[in-house]
Amino acid sequence: MDLGILLAFTGAALVIALVPGPDMMFILANGISSGPRGGVVAAVGMSTGVVVHTAAAALGLTAMFQAVPAALEVVRIAGIAFLLYLAVQSLRSSALPDVRGAPTRSMRRIYVLAVLTNVSNPKVILFYLAFVPQFVSVAAPWPVPVQLLALGGLLVAVGICVDAGVGLASGWLSSLLVSRPGVQRWLDRAAALLFGGLALRLATEDLR
Repeated sequence: MDLGILLAFTGAALVIALVPGPDMMFILANGISSGPRGGVVAAVGMSTGVVVHTAAAALGLTAMFQAVPAALEVVRIAGIAFLLYLAVQSLRSSALPDVRGAPTRSMRRIYVLAVLTNVSNPKVILFYLAFVPQFVSVAAPWPVPVQLLALGGLLVAVGICVDAGVGLASGWLSSLLVSRPGVQRWLDRAAALLFGGLALRLATEDLR
């Protein structure tokens, strides 16, 4: 691939990563509720979801959603369900007694839910349909699937740097605040509000 195309894609990917969106809000919510480690694990899970989307695009599966709109609607419903589940879980955590040193949620669980949330986000699928192909050329010496994998790798690299920073920052802030009595409950409520807001946004967005 042409170096100019790779640099242009990297710059565009950085701008997209810096713009607050559902993935960043998810990472922020987990950083708030589970500390720096939870925020970083959520960022890694989101990047893993991007890897899945990249592989699907390289295999031609992403185009299937363009041909079958109903499949995209199923993905949207699954995404809404996941986010509502997370909102309810955060609310339940906020209702528990405020015990110092209580164990945080499982890092494996945060990772898996981050992957599932990203994979079930129809906006990411539409992103691969509308944005990534603009940087792919059939005249390039690399086959199209290889170009898609290379661009996806750049997207993951840029995204993990930005998202991990967000996860660490939100986690460190919550760690400073959680030592105060009752703050953990409010942090869990804030996370529930973020998850619920993301579910509402996904439910009301126009996917056309």
